[in-house]
Amino acid sequence: MTSQTDRLPPRAGLGLKPEHYADILDSRPDVGFFEVHAENYMGDGGAPHRYLEAITERYPLSLHGVGLSIGAAGPLDKAHLARLKKLIERYRPHSFSEHLAWSTHDEGFLNDLLPLPYTDETLERVAAHVDEAQEVLGCRMLLENPSTYILFQESTIDEIDFLAAVATRTGCGLLLDVNNVMVSAVNHKLDPLAYIDRFPVDLVGEIHLGGYDETVDGVGDRLLIDAHGSAVKSDVFLLYEHTLSRSGPVATLVEWDNDVPDFANLFAEGQRVDAALTAETARRNLRHRAA
Repeated sequence: MTSQTDRLPPRAGLGLKPEHYADILDSRPDVGFFEVHAENYMGDGGAPHRYLEAITERYPLSLHGVGLSIGAAGPLDKAHLARLKKLIERYRPHSFSEHLAWSTHDEGFLNDLLPLPYTDETLERVAAHVDEAQEVLGCRMLLENPSTYILFQESTIDEIDFLAAVATRTGCGLLLDVNNVMVSAVNHKLDPLAYIDRFPVDLVGEIHLGGYDETVDGVGDRLLIDAHGSAVKSDVFLLYEHTLSRSGPVATLVEWDNDVPDFANLFAEGQRVDAALTAETARRNLRHRAA
């Protein structure tokens, strides 16, 4: 595996959407980086690549995969890996990440990110797949904590311990999705602050934020859905600020994939994140001067 030498700047990043291409190129907004879903750029040419090439001439790029199925029981899709490798070689992103999830079965692909039981067997499989992906792609990847709606009775390993074990075995980093933490914690009646306090923040190369939807389950309890269709909720943002108090400033993406707003509203979300990052930097500088 060849390690990536670049790192994303500790700034707010935005998901790059086709409806915003022109706004970005015309106004050149002060954005730390842009992130794209790898699968949207696996064609050989066309307008998406022309715009992405123009934007990556000006901004760092984070590449986020949603189709590698790193937790699948079967082997990784070699053709998919080859397409990813070609994309990484073409754009040389500052970061590549994937989900701790599975989405393939036999020769079928399920358009969802499905959870895994945390067992020794699953750990061996996920670590082997991460090793294979990093070797083929020639870069260190980040593995993202999932949002979950069920727990597996057969799980014998805590989620944080599972992620840390994969990182220790493979040398991969972690992507900490704070919205996913809140969604899972509320759904399973867990403490999101306790989760963040235990998370190995020294392994985190990127943070994700997003908006959730809320409903109730069959017994009337709160049920959060990782929807990415609204602004970051206030409880998630408070949890994010707590995360920064542990991790320090880390590149942070605002995910808004559904009901995408105009660029001005998305940019405002990024400015809110940049303000939190700047405030955390100032607090740390003040403590350093006082020490």
